[in-house]
Parts: sequence; C-alpha cells; structure tokens
Amino acid sequence: MFTVGKLRQENIAEYLLYMWQVEDLIRACNFDIEKIKSSVIDSLPLDAGQKRELLKWYSELIDMMRLEGVTGHGHLQINKNVLIQLTDLHIMLLKSVKYPEYSAEFYRTLPIIVELRAKSGDDKPGEIETCFNALYGLLMMRLQKRDITDETQKAMSQISRFVSMLASYYHKDKKEPLFGKEDYDNL
Repeated sequence: MFTVGKLRQENIAEYLLYMWQVEDLIRACNFDIEKIKSSVIDSLPLDAGQKRELLKWYSELIDMMRLEGVTGHGHLQINKNVLIQLTDLHIMLLKSVKYPEYSAEFYRTLPIIVELRAKSGDDKPGEIETCFNALYGLLMMRLQKRDITDETQKAMSQISRFVSMLASYYHKDKKEPLFGKEDYDNL
C-alpha cells in the first residue's frame, strides 16, 4: 500500500503493473485475508500500525474484487480507469502536432502491438492495454524464471520505452496540463 501511493505519483505504468500483480496475489490466496497476512504482510518490515493499515487495504481490495465480479480474471475499475486515462492521453498525444517524438515512438512500437494482437487472437484490447498485457506477461515470465528469447526481449524493450514515454507524459500532464482549450478545439 505504501509502495502503491509512491508508484502512482512517480510512475503510473509501474503502478498499474503492480496493481495487476496485487489482484493476482489476492486470487492466488483465494481471497483469504489470513493467507495474505501470513504470506505477505507478516514478512514485511513494518510496525504494527502499518501492518494493520496494509491488512485493511488488502481487505478492501478483496471486497472490491468480489463486488466488481473480477474474482476469476479481469481488473478492478480503479485499475481500468488508469488504463482509460492513459489511453485518452495517448490519443491526444497522437493527434497533437506538439509531440512528434511520441508519435514516432508509437509507430516504432505499432508493428509489435499488431503482432501481439494477432498471436493472441484477441483484437479487443487497444494498443495501450496490449502493451501493458505484454509487459505483465514478461514480468510473470521473469518471476517464473522462464527463458526469454532475444526477439521477445527486443520487442519488450521497445514496448517498455514507449510505455515509459507515455507514463512520463502522464505525470507531466498531472503537474501542468499538456493540452489547453485551444488544443481540444484544434483536434
């Protein structure tokens, strides 16, 4: 939880991937808060008050996942909202002539996105969600200590550069909006 607040403010991409991992952790523990407490919280170097707060946070996430019907798969609405915000910003950046380096990075990444969507057989996720799905898949492969081919590593490096650029623009936009009324009028 303490990591989450910091990640959200510093790196929205890492935050989203972390939250997806937390969702999977909750599922792996079968929504049992005692399992989460014993396998995760108790091992952390936190004081008793921090551990209570973290336990409460996990309990609230469990309740949210049940209420939103994402116990088997899928993501919490709070995480979907982040993806929506990133996608909206992505569209604005592409439409704007003020950010040609962003468009260039996206078009370097687009063939990889198209290939990933073709391999998955699922053309429903947008480009940004496809990138996050790929990065999350890479994270899972690393956690499972699976071999990663050079081709996959090269593709993931490109996706990572692109998502990192989007995340950077996201944080810049939060500090000072990148787009004013005139930008929306010109799109």
